Amino acid sequence: MKKHILFVPNSPEQPVNALILARKLANVASTLGYESEVAASGTDASQSTADIIIAIGQRLNLTDKDVRVIGLNQAQNDGTETLQAALDKTVQEDAAETSTSATRFVAITACPTGVAHTFMAAEALQQGAAKHGYTIDVETQGSVGAKNILTPESIAAADVVILATDIEVNTDRFVGKRVYRCGTGFALKQTDKAFEAAIKEAKVLDGNTQASSNSSEKDEKVGIYKHLLTGVSYMLPMVVAGGLLTALSFCFGIEAFKEVGSLAAILKDIGGAAFLLMVPMFSGYIAYSIADRPGLTPGLIGGILATNLQAGFLGGIVSGFLAGYIALFIAKKLKLPTSLEALKPILLIPLLSSLIVGLLMYYVIGTPVAHIFEAMKDFLNNMGTTNAVLMGAILAGMMCIDLGGPINKAAYAFTVGLLTTHTYMPMAATMAGGMVPAIGMAIATFLAKSKFDEAERGAGKAAFVLGLCFISEGAIPFAAKDPARVIASSIVGGAITGALVALAHCELQAPHGGVFVLLIPNAVTHPLMYLGAIAAGSVTTGIIYAFLKQRQPQPSAVTTQ
Repeated sequence: MKKHILFVPNSPEQPVNALILARKLANVASTLGYESEVAASGTDASQSTADIIIAIGQRLNLTDKDVRVIGLNQAQNDGTETLQAALDKTVQEDAAETSTSATRFVAITACPTGVAHTFMAAEALQQGAAKHGYTIDVETQGSVGAKNILTPESIAAADVVILATDIEVNTDRFVGKRVYRCGTGFALKQTDKAFEAAIKEAKVLDGNTQASSNSSEKDEKVGIYKHLLTGVSYMLPMVVAGGLLTALSFCFGIEAFKEVGSLAAILKDIGGAAFLLMVPMFSGYIAYSIADRPGLTPGLIGGILATNLQAGFLGGIVSGFLAGYIALFIAKKLKLPTSLEALKPILLIPLLSSLIVGLLMYYVIGTPVAHIFEAMKDFLNNMGTTNAVLMGAILAGMMCIDLGGPINKAAYAFTVGLLTTHTYMPMAATMAGGMVPAIGMAIATFLAKSKFDEAERGAGKAAFVLGLCFISEGAIPFAAKDPARVIASSIVGGAITGALVALAHCELQAPHGGVFVLLIPNAVTHPLMYLGAIAAGSVTTGIIYAFLKQRQPQPSAVTTQ
């Protein structure tokens, strides 16, 4: 009796190529004496009575079937040899084995700013893999774009995909693979547990399900916080460009931009263009995080309407979440015949979701949010010295609590949003406070050298540089060993810095760059006082931790008889 082979195209990235190659191999199978057919989807395959199912592109999660897989690159070779090789190897048995053990990994790391946690988590995963004898390829999606991009070959060879990300990343290329999600902080601080959980808990990703997530971070990863940080991540370059270009326009005089056609006026206009795009970008990528590409169009439109209605970044937040969840609802609930399904992403979802979001912004949401936003601006711009000092201390202290974690990022996201109101003191306090932990740890290793081993003193030197760059994660090696003392010392120093920044009325128009933004004229007001505030808080942290730090135990002497 002839064996029945079902070929299933399964490549989200190259569906047409997968279909063509499936048909090619089906013809080869027929010439070799097999009964063959091509399925339209994996769903059809699950209902099939075929003896063997061969997926073209990526593996199918069909545990009760005899499933083989042929990659697109393999399928382009000689058809007979490729088919025979697939028939000689039972991929299903291999897949069952990797459910309890794995040695080959690929990973993506990404954090909202794309500066510190992204690369530190990648390095931690690489070191952890080397420690356990695993093989891993890590793609970093940082502020300068994706680096070390994963190849189709490395993805196909991997047993497990680790997504150590604090923002939404595209997962289309991992459909059919076992995928595990966690935050960059978990991958960085608990690397061994991350690999253990990835091996045990990773689940096969299909087009309609999410990969497994570390339980301690599940709420963060699927909730509002994650979507908000995704919007901040994409908005940040606009804020940086707009703020610094506006600051540069003041180099020619504080009112030089009023001269039509002057270089100062042009720089001010370019910076203004970047600021105009901030809220639409923020809103659009909040919606993108929720609904993927279908959410982007209504999110961008909602953000522009929020700007036009004077609802600011608060309106952008509301429009982003509205657009995302409306687009997601339409995508899931709107059922069309197969022949019309292609109209959904390019016509129906953008049209309906944009229409609904636009009407809601105009008739329901825009005006009330604009009033709230205006009231908030008035409060921030007219608050007294005491309130300003208190706000500065709180924001800077929050930056020191978890060193790049949720509290740190919440404070940062809030102050970045305030830049749209032309309220710049909170940003100055936040950045200054974020520099204190790492610089403070460096000062402590200098003041109390005998209490730190050689590796810690080396980490102190690195932390000093990272702190100057506004990378508070430089203090993580110290906090991981001695969290209570390090965090307490950092909060005290950070709060002092934030209070001094507010007291000196320092303002900052750039949301990143550390002390190096001082090289740009007018980016920071009262720059010497700003430096003094950072120094005061850092020295305070260093002195406190040098005092609290317990002395390293000395090796016991070896006596001879």
